[in-house]
Amino acid sequence: MGALIVFGYGPGISHATAERFGREGYSLALVARNAERLAEGVARLKAGGIDATAYRADAADPAMIRQTVTRIRNDLGAVSAVLWTAFRSGGVTDVLSTDPGDVNRVFDVGVTGLLTCTREVLDDLKSSAGAAILVANGSVGEHTSESDAFTKFLGIDGVALENAAKSKLVGILAERLREFGVYVGEVTIAGSVKGTPTASPTAIEPSEIAEKFWSLTRTRDTTRVRMVE
Repeated sequence: MGALIVFGYGPGISHATAERFGREGYSLALVARNAERLAEGVARLKAGGIDATAYRADAADPAMIRQTVTRIRNDLGAVSAVLWTAFRSGGVTDVLSTDPGDVNRVFDVGVTGLLTCTREVLDDLKSSAGAAILVANGSVGEHTSESDAFTKFLGIDGVALENAAKSKLVGILAERLREFGVYVGEVTIAGSVKGTPTASPTAIEPSEIAEKFWSLTRTRDTTRVRMVE
């Protein structure tokens, strides 16, 4: 199956998806800034009989992304799939009170980081049957008045801008990579996820999101899906 890189590893969606793909025979590379979180993730997966390797890197640093992908390729072999759950949280709460030059930072992870990773693994993906780039996204980036009002209420203007730009990048990549047999898909979460600090009683199970990512990788028939709490 080759290697799956999980960029922005955490104990929720990305862990469940790593576990799902690991059961299918993928080698797992978990990437995040937090060493403790990575160690816990590797231990949890190994306890379930799934091997994984941890790599510390910042998804906002293109040079570090390139170096990390090189290390993963040297350790695990060719990359056949990427799961991108990394995102820029906080920072810009109100665009009207933020210096316009500082707004550029909200795109460091979801746009620049994702594109850097894609370019770095592209040769591997083009030569891998069933290659995929999978992206988790939030619904505050959607172009609706309800989403805009919710963004203002929460004070997460930067997150919304990143989500919107990231979704557009997903669509462009999907169109440009289709001819090479590389699938690009996005799951947008409209609601909370079980196990997170903001989870509601009706929160979506991470395992359900993981299954959706796996299904998209197999069917490859749509670029974007939306999961509602």
